[in-house]
Amino acid sequence: MPKYGRAAVGLAAVALLGSLVGATPAAADPSLATNVLTTGSTSGAAVAVGDTLQASLQSGTSATFYSSATGTSGVKCSTSSFTAKTLTNPLRPGTATESLTGQTFTNCTTNVLGTLGVNSVVVNNLPYAVSVTSAGVATLSGSIQSTVSLRTLLGNITCVYRASSLTGRASNTNNSLTFTNQTLTKSSGPGTCFSTAYFSATYAPVKDTTQGGAAVFVS
Repeated sequence: MPKYGRAAVGLAAVALLGSLVGATPAAADPSLATNVLTTGSTSGAAVAVGDTLQASLQSGTSATFYSSATGTSGVKCSTSSFTAKTLTNPLRPGTATESLTGQTFTNCTTNVLGTLGVNSVVVNNLPYAVSVTSAGVATLSGSIQSTVSLRTLLGNITCVYRASSLTGRASNTNNSLTFTNQTLTKSSGPGTCFSTAYFSATYAPVKDTTQGGAAVFVS
């Protein structure tokens, strides 16, 4: 082969290699795009707008409202669950939005000095706005309020706690949503009610009940 012929072949090979290296990655193919909230896996079907998401406490755990971030004095509930409605679910990276329509706490106990038991823990002012980023940061916002009714030697007392937002973390390891030491400030109640409630709870697995209870992933 003439020298100029071999050179032409070599240049063609370099051009071909360059085009392969610079090719658009498969992940950028719109047909392979993934939404922030999916079911079954991180590459599964998108959670549809209007779907209902639900979760109870992770097995073996409790929801707690403690008087300090490191202490164990306060109210502990062995049963809790939430229900939310999906409002938006864009492609990742992005932020999905939901409406927290229900949250309950039952089977609660107290070890607060001067108290004998828990009558109820009620979440007020629902629904709350919820945002979930593709990085797994979940934020509740609105007029967040919890009313705790306690029995004491002198009768029942009511402690009201408020916050403007609470932040949790979503994990695909067990399809969980975890809140750790999120603070609510006392807005009313006698001295027996501690001034700040530190809320912690892990809900798992989060499921899309509209889609037959499929586990929800964040991607």
